[in-house]
Amino acid sequence: METIIVLMVALLGFRALGAFGVRRFASWPVSAAHALAVMLFMTASAHFVPDGVTVMPNHGDLVRMVPPFVPFADAVVYLTGVLELMGAVGLIIAGTRRPAGIGLVALFVLLLPANIYAAVADVPFNGGEASPLWLRVPEQVVYIAVALWAMTPAPTVAGVTALRR
Repeated sequence: METIIVLMVALLGFRALGAFGVRRFASWPVSAAHALAVMLFMTASAHFVPDGVTVMPNHGDLVRMVPPFVPFADAVVYLTGVLELMGAVGLIIAGTRRPAGIGLVALFVLLLPANIYAAVADVPFNGGEASPLWLRVPEQVVYIAVALWAMTPAPTVAGVTALRR
């Protein structure tokens, strides 16, 4: 749930900057791309946090989420963390926003079984209780929707893409 809050606060913050004249954030899709990048930097950091850290989700929490049929869970967690970071950087750069969005949609779909497994197997997260399935699946759908939204082309003015930064 914290990730949705971070995503929404970042989105509104970037749009507020756009409303105050920061041209980069003058459109909702560009603001959504940056907000999703902020959220991904936060979530990706957990992939590399040592198991002893308890103030936030850590690597061990994420390894426990990996379904048993997935080999090399430890390496998969590191790999998905790197992919999240790459996707976040790709969203920030206008020229790579579309491929990054496509890659993130694919990643979010591929991560869905881990979220379902964690909910069904009652895998605790960050020392607390497991997130229920009714929460995990809609969260993934929101991330997919925002990634798709972030790929929406910027408005054009007289045939020139505006606000593409």
